[in-house]
Formats: sequence, structure tokens, C-alpha cells
Amino acid sequence: MSDAWDRSTKISSLKETVLRKLCEVLDKSSVRGWRRLGEIVNNDRRFEVSSDHMEMCSLRVLEVGGSPSLMLLRLMGDRGCTVGHLSDYLQTLGNTEALQCLKPQALQILLQPQSVALLVGHNLRLSCLAVGKSDVQYQWFKSREEVPGSCSPDLLISSVQLKDAGFYICRVNGEGACEFSQWAQVDVLNVGVSYGQSYHSLDGRLKLVVQPQSQTLHAGESLQLECGAVGRPIPRYQWHRNGVPVPNATKRKLSIPHVAPDHAGRYRCEISSSRERMWTNEVDVSIVSGEYFLNSLPEKLYATDKVALLIGNLSYQNHPQLKAPMVDVYELTNLLRQLNFKVVSLLDLTESEMRNAVDEFLLLLHKGVYGLLYYAGHGYENYGNSFMVPVDAPNPYHSANCLCVQSVLKLMQEKETGLNVFLLDMCRKRNFHDDSTPNIVLRVTANIVFGYATCQDAEAFELSSTSFINGVFVKFLKKRLLDDEKITVVLDRVAEDMGQFDATKGKQALEIRSSLSERRALTDPIVSGDGHDLAHVHSRQWAKAHELPESMCLSFDCGVQIKLGFAAEFSNVLVIYTHIVKKPADMTFCQAHVTDFSPDLDVDPKEMNRETPEETGIYLLSSSLPQHCLYTRLSSLQKLREELVFTVCLQGTFESMGEEPPIHWTKSVNIRKPLIARLDLHRPVRRNSCLQTCLMPHSPCHSPCHSPGPEHHAHLYHGSGQAPDYSRLLSQHHFLDVADLPLGAVGGCGTPFGDSTSPCGISSSPGRFSIPIEASDDINEVQTVFINSLQLQPQ
Repeated sequence: MSDAWDRSTKISSLKETVLRKLCEVLDKSSVRGWRRLGEIVNNDRRFEVSSDHMEMCSLRVLEVGGSPSLMLLRLMGDRGCTVGHLSDYLQTLGNTEALQCLKPQALQILLQPQSVALLVGHNLRLSCLAVGKSDVQYQWFKSREEVPGSCSPDLLISSVQLKDAGFYICRVNGEGACEFSQWAQVDVLNVGVSYGQSYHSLDGRLKLVVQPQSQTLHAGESLQLECGAVGRPIPRYQWHRNGVPVPNATKRKLSIPHVAPDHAGRYRCEISSSRERMWTNEVDVSIVSGEYFLNSLPEKLYATDKVALLIGNLSYQNHPQLKAPMVDVYELTNLLRQLNFKVVSLLDLTESEMRNAVDEFLLLLHKGVYGLLYYAGHGYENYGNSFMVPVDAPNPYHSANCLCVQSVLKLMQEKETGLNVFLLDMCRKRNFHDDSTPNIVLRVTANIVFGYATCQDAEAFELSSTSFINGVFVKFLKKRLLDDEKITVVLDRVAEDMGQFDATKGKQALEIRSSLSERRALTDPIVSGDGHDLAHVHSRQWAKAHELPESMCLSFDCGVQIKLGFAAEFSNVLVIYTHIVKKPADMTFCQAHVTDFSPDLDVDPKEMNRETPEETGIYLLSSSLPQHCLYTRLSSLQKLREELVFTVCLQGTFESMGEEPPIHWTKSVNIRKPLIARLDLHRPVRRNSCLQTCLMPHSPCHSPCHSPGPEHHAHLYHGSGQAPDYSRLLSQHHFLDVADLPLGAVGGCGTPFGDSTSPCGISSSPGRFSIPIEASDDINEVQTVFINSLQLQPQ
């Protein structure tokens, strides 16, 4: 093998065994290891690796079997780094053991066969190319059987049939050595004329050829949903129900042998490859309950529908900012969707937006519906009534600036709901400056459950850290929420779990208030009641707020094609990503970015069109987005007053241009009003909204859970409007010192650190979070060892 050929090999093409051995060498060396290699690479502008990328690499040690070196090499490979470049870097590093890992072998496979999906009647070609010190011989196998006459680098099968589907591998022999290629899967689809589609070429891009169909089934029957796409490499499949991935549903066909009412919902399949992603149509699966099932309903309670409104307020304008609500709302959204809830998840709402969001939530409720309201943010409690604080609440705020939870309950009762659940992750301190007495008369119903994150006249905490982890309440709630138990039993177990958490012992305890007389659970099935037509109208209202814009392909006059894709992080947060699909061969540089957004959205240009999702603030959705794109995150969609029109700007250079500046092309795109923007939550509050039952005039007061003013944002205090006595506050343990925490304590996240002048160690500015991290249980438990200081911050 020639050195030139070896040096031009892309890092991403290295064999798994070579990469594993190389990473072991770099991971174990503290002086000539991956960190020093990253510094050397960062000096080369071609493959620059930023400090944020290095931080991401370091976090790999938190994963089981994680390798910082492997993460670094992948980043370098994504930037086009070759084995030659890597050898030069390792030479500079002085790590001879690592260099030895790259020494050419006597027999090496340079081109691996790729898995492929294609239609019946098309021609199949699988390729394997190897080099050695002498001639090499090839032999193809299908599973364990030799393919007759297949002794060349290319395996050709003309007009493939269904019987040709399977797994193929190539054996290469030479100089007494033997190597096997990677396995390649061949999937053959037989698409009849009923689909009305014909494809005459296979250019490698995904093509959707089979769409799932809506179905109406009786309980106990078998559900069969099928989709299919062709392309190279072979597509990956993941079925979703109501926006949540279906466990173990990763094949073209989704089969459920005996359906029950809780299998009903809206299904679609995500089809992806290493280069792109697409979705099938969303279809309805309706389950009609048989007579036998209906007769058994008294023993098994049911809901006529399930609806949840989740609000997380964190970016307060006049009060201390929070972090945990974003993570908490995101995780609860995914869990509740698994329970077949229709979920609206919203971040950072103003007073009018919160009231209008509650109005829309109430429209989804009718007789027998399970309604759930979760709120995370600042709050307080007066005379048994809980108040949720909007992000635009003044300092000080009054009850007229906030939403009263009991007023929402009163309106829910008027809908004759089957179950009303309130999960309130907020402080419940008394506002001593508010002398008003709310007059909210509730009906006596045996279907109300309150789960308070803390006791009356106490604070709810989130652990401050530099990463994204849950608040204390949701940290334990998410482990129990899917349990098939009465909701009060679930909350009792959460309370017991929280009681064992050393970080908040004696400071925060879950309180449950309930009038629930029946064994109603969040896992109860959905069976449509008498108001089926009304329920369908309400369902369409909910679906209207969750319809993503269709992905689109934009073609420019210069010959470039761009894919414009969309994803939803929350009901009011949209992610836009751009990807170059095709460009002319003589184009040396090409990049597409989005710009010119409505001023309603207040998008920071510095956080648009970033190369990684994390750089633009997309931490929770990053793992499910396609790679090698430019990403932009649009939050606060509820503020959008007009249709969302923006510009896609393409810039590129050609070989003939020399040092001339890039040429620009632009296209205007209109995606109308995406997601929650369709509901116009920015509108003035309607006369018959929950505002009418929430207003309780009283003299202005200082809320117990607000910040005292801009000049004191680094300090939190409670009580009167007088200047805070910090020694008194610290003596009462309103903040949990790092000395109070055990080494392995874990919990939620709070205001970022960094203000050395603050006696409590809490920064007055939320900033951008510098350490992106997935909020999985394993990482949460391990990563706290690396947190240098932890504090609890009241909400």
C-alpha cells in the first residue's frame, strides 16, 4: 500500500479496531493524550476545535464506555481530517504508540459495502475494495452461503427480487491474510401500482415510497402499520405515537397483536439516514371498544380524553432567573405523551400569554376528560390560593399580575372533567403585604389532586449547577409518573423518594392535597364518550398548535439545492436547520443560512446559523436532529403576530473566482404561523377569560419570592420591602451551602454561578449555559461529582 493512498484516507473510514486501539492510547495518556492533541488541532484553521467542543469531549467520561478521544476524532473527521493530517498531529504530539496504531496493515479494506433499500426490479451493486502487498481475492456471501460467481470487488444482481433481501459480506484474501468486510443489509420493497409512484433511479437520497394508512379497529384486533423508503445507506425507522417514540418500534412495519383503547392516537414514522431525515404522513388509529370491553369499564376507569398544559417560566425580566423549568417541562412532555396525553408545552409566558394559554387549555376540556396543569417558576400562596408568576411580572408584583391556580380549577370544574391534576413546582411562601381575601367558591367534587413541590409557607428549590438537570420535584416525579397506580399513590411514592434526598431534607417536602375517591390513574385508557364529535373538534384545535412546517428543498440558479428542515423543541420553540443537498463540482465553498426574521421573535443574530445545535441553545433536542447542518432556534413563537417570513441566503465561491468575495443568492420563505403561533396567544385577554376570576385588587406589596430590585439581583430575600439583612437570611438557611450537600447529591439546576461579589454565589445574569449535557439519569447521577459548588435557589 502506498503512503500517499494511506495518508489520504479519511479518519471516518478507519476500521473500528484501529479507532478503538488509538482511543485507548490517547485516553490513558495525561501528557500526550487527547487534550494536548485537541490544542494542536485547534491551531490548524482547517480543523479548528473550539473550547466548547473540547468540553463536550471531556463530558464523554460521564458515559459508560465513553471516550473523549473518540469524540475528538469524530469532530475532526466531520471537518474532513485525513489519516495524513492525524499522523502529522501525532508526530507533533510525540506519541509514538498512537502513531503505531496507524501503521498500514498487510491487507486493508479501503471501501466497505453499504447497506441499501431498493425496489423490486432495480439493479443491485455492492462494492468492496481492498489493497495488499500482492493481489487480493474476493468472495461474497449472503448470510453463511457463498454467492455463486461473485469473485470480484463488485457484487451485481440484475433485477432484484424479494428473495434477494438479506445480509451480505465480502471475504478478502491475500498474502496468507484474511479480512472480512462489514455486513451490508439489502432491503427490497415491492411497491404496487396502487401507490401511484414509480422511481427509475437510485441516486443515494432517501425516497419515501410507502405511506402508512389510517385505521379503525375493534379492541383486541391486530394493528399493522407499514411505511417504506429506498436509498443508500439503508434507512433507519422509528415509529412515533402522539409525538413520542414507540419503544422497540424501529422497523418498517409496526405490529401490535391485540390493541386496547390506549393504543389509539396519531402515528407517524421518522425515516433517517446519516445525511437526511424525513417523516411519513401522520395517520389516525381509532379503537372502537367492543361490548365485552365496555362491560368491564366499571372495573377499569377511563378518560374520554387526556389533556395537559405545561408551563415553564425561567427568563424573568425583573426577578431571578431559573434553569430547571426548561428541562422539567421537556421531560414531562415526553412522559405524558407516552400516557396518551395531548400536551401543550410552553416556555416563558407573559401574563396575557399565560391567561390566553389557559383559555386554549380549557377549550380542550369536556365531560370525562383528564386535565393536568404543570407549572414551574416563581410563585407564592395566600390564604390557600396559589399564584403563578409570569415572566413580565413587575417588581414588586401583586396578585393581579399573576394567575390564581384555584381560579383555573373553578373553570375546569365547569367542564365536568373526570380528573383534575395540578403539579405546582414553585414556592408557597405567604405574602404578608397582601391583605386581600380571595373569594373563589369551588364545587365539591371527588376528582381533584394537588401535588405541591413543597409544603405550605415553604420554598421549592432547584440545585444550581452549570449543566442542565431536573429540579428537585421532577427529578423524582419522572421516575414514577408512568406507574400504573392511582395518581395519589404515585405522588405518595414521589414524596417518599424526596424524603430520602439529603440535599433538601428539612427544607423541602412534597405536599399532596386530594379529594379523589376513585382509583383514577394517569395510565387509564381513553374511551370516547357521548361527546365524540365535540372531542374531535377539540383534538383538531390541539393538533393545530403542533403542526410543523413541511420540510422543503430550495433550488438556486447556481445549481445548488438546499434542504430546509424544521423540528419542535416545545410548543412555542421552533428549530430550523439548513443542509446542502447538491452543489456544482466546481464550487469550492457553499453555505446556506437563514436571516431577516420578524422583530416579534427577538432573535439574536449571534446565536443563529450555528454548526452545532448546542451553540444556538438547542440542548434537549440535539440528539434527534440531523448532523452537518446549520441550526437556528426560534423561541417565543406565541409573540408572532404575522406569518413567519424569512430569507434563506446562499453564499458560495467557484474555482475560477480566485480571491474574489463569495457570491450571494437569496430566496424568501413563508411558513405561515408555525406551532403555537396559530393560536395568537399575544392577543388581548378575552372578557370571559380566567382573568375575570383571578383579579383580586389589594394594596401593592412585595412578593415573598421576587428579587428586591436590579441593584440586588445577586441576592434573594423574603418578607417586607426593607433592604434585606443577609446575615439573617443566611442564618435561616434560605440557601443551601456546599458544605450542607453530600458529595453525591443530585438535583435540579438553578441560576448559573460566576458573580464573585455575590455573598450567596449566585450570578445576576443567566447568561448562556456553556456545558451542554444530555439530561439522562445515568449522567445526572455521575456528573454531580464534577460540580465544584452547589447551592439551592428558591423559586
